Amino acid sequence: MTAPASKSDAQRALAAASLARGRSVISACTPCDDTDAALDVIGALGALVQRDGDVVTIDGWHRPPAARAHCGESGLALRMFAAIAALHNHDITLDGHGTLRGRPVGMIEDALRSCGVTCRSQSGFLPLVVRGPIRGGSVHVDGSVTSQHITGLLFALPLAAEDSELTVVRPVSRPYLRMTLRTLDAFDVHVDAAPDLSAFRIPSRQRYRPTACTVEGDWSGASALLVAGAIAGRVEVGNLDVESAQADRVILDVLRQSGARVRTGNRCVTVEQDALSAFEFDAEDAPDLVPALVALACCCRGTSRFRGTARLRRKESDRVRALLDMVQAIGGTAALDGDGLEVTGSPIRGGAIETRHDHRIAMAAAVAALRSTSGVVLDDPACVAKSYPAFFDDLHRLGAKP
Repeated sequence: MTAPASKSDAQRALAAASLARGRSVISACTPCDDTDAALDVIGALGALVQRDGDVVTIDGWHRPPAARAHCGESGLALRMFAAIAALHNHDITLDGHGTLRGRPVGMIEDALRSCGVTCRSQSGFLPLVVRGPIRGGSVHVDGSVTSQHITGLLFALPLAAEDSELTVVRPVSRPYLRMTLRTLDAFDVHVDAAPDLSAFRIPSRQRYRPTACTVEGDWSGASALLVAGAIAGRVEVGNLDVESAQADRVILDVLRQSGARVRTGNRCVTVEQDALSAFEFDAEDAPDLVPALVALACCCRGTSRFRGTARLRRKESDRVRALLDMVQAIGGTAALDGDGLEVTGSPIRGGAIETRHDHRIAMAAAVAALRSTSGVVLDDPACVAKSYPAFFDDLHRLGAKP
């Protein structure tokens, strides 16, 4: 198999290209709903976007921004582009649909107001109206729930009128912040970061340099395929960089810990089934791995423990509740343990799964079905289009039966 493009990497590249005065070319940008949402937003904010297959050409700052930008269901697009929209000195309304409408925006408002931006929301939810220009200066933000609004500030503040000192309280998802810094560097924008990413010095009045770049393969989407190999046979997934800044490449360590056979080389990962034992996983920096790893835990001898899962309650669904229900629906055993989750391996019966329209729940349930006696029935398989539209086609190519 070939891993799809990382929507996290793609959206960052698209944001940077939209801020460069000139033409940038983004290659290997395979479509998914979240990446398409980012393309819509940068077009609304003034970029000229042309797509030819998996290659996207972007002319930044091509025209004045529109009054509204639609973020689809992408939390990253909303949190990142809210700060970028605040570079303009008139009202811009950011909106979305589906689950994004139910996700609070207070943390975005707090961060932007500390930079001199005017914000209005509907009692803490979308639509969100922002009005800049973003000022810079000394900025303190809460990073304990997500790093995505911090990524937005890191993109916008280099264009502010004042130098910035950005302090982040309790930062999580640090690998994603490192991915942001790598993207900024590729577009010739300079940010000095503390080793623990709790503080950033950001020179003002910088210019993004147009560039050509290639989107990485997605460790998040590939995690479901790699777990499939670990529990049900063998899989080889290409287009994966083991040196990537993506947080979810830590799945290699978890698979090895569980006893699966893992080989890497030439941007390719091979995972093969073996006797599997329980493992422990801290979700603080890689929460998106938890659904696939819960499917793995169902097939391991003993009880696997997941820590730091509170953040999963604020994803496309309440993923903690969704995963508990999923495991129980297929005949497995799972329980809450404080802010953690415990999953005890047992024979998987199968059953009907409510995906909550959450792409990662759908993929996890489909992978768990590979070890079930009667299969699973998903109420909304199409939700995988958010990140990995070809997931079920790829799973079928591996031998899974629809």
